[in-house]
Amino acid sequence: MASIWEYANPRKFIATANRLLPWVGGLACVALLVGLIWGFFLTPDDYRQGSTVKIIYLHVPSALMAINGWFMMLVASLIWLVRRHHVSALAARAAAPVGAVMTLIALITGAIWGQPMWGTWWAWDPRLTSFLILFLFYLGYIALWAAIEDDDTAADLTSILCIVGSVFAVLSRYAVDFWNQGLHQGASLSMDRADHVANVFYFPLLVCMSGFVLLFVALVLLRTQTEIRARRMRALLARERMA
Repeated sequence: MASIWEYANPRKFIATANRLLPWVGGLACVALLVGLIWGFFLTPDDYRQGSTVKIIYLHVPSALMAINGWFMMLVASLIWLVRRHHVSALAARAAAPVGAVMTLIALITGAIWGQPMWGTWWAWDPRLTSFLILFLFYLGYIALWAAIEDDDTAADLTSILCIVGSVFAVLSRYAVDFWNQGLHQGASLSMDRADHVANVFYFPLLVCMSGFVLLFVALVLLRTQTEIRARRMRALLARERMA
């Protein structure tokens, strides 16, 4: 465990991120390129939903990362509250805009998918509503960081907000199970093989999901490096003003 906390050192983190980024970023590009071409151009239309089903290759992976991105922020925030490691707080801050974009993509693609299936662009379905609230929590988290000048105070308050927002991240994931009357379908991937989408859609979807995960990791690594450098610059400027 001692070796894990070595990465709380900003220099160690930046050096490690520099080594990982080309590999993670390259694999993300390959997985996304293969998965999206495979899914959109090499799979058949669904017998009920037609070609609209292919939006699954954007909607499901983005929804996955919208929820798990918030959980990543939660873990980083808890580490900050317990261990007071600045890199963890900055990693949570770095992940927020990426997670917000993923949530927005999921909401937009869900509306595009839902319109021909449900006959409406939006319905106050439990999962859709909890997802919208999650997006608002992302925006609130970003705004709170920007509104507070002291980084440590901002990290404390945003960590508390992250803990509260985790309730809606859980609801976004399990709303269909909690409220059976919702319009939203069940999970596209399940531990129960019978609940999976057909294999012809299942395998390219896995590739797309892998690509989105790798893209999220690459963007968070890159943005965390930026946040660390920005914090250093603010500290140097503060010292110069005091001098």
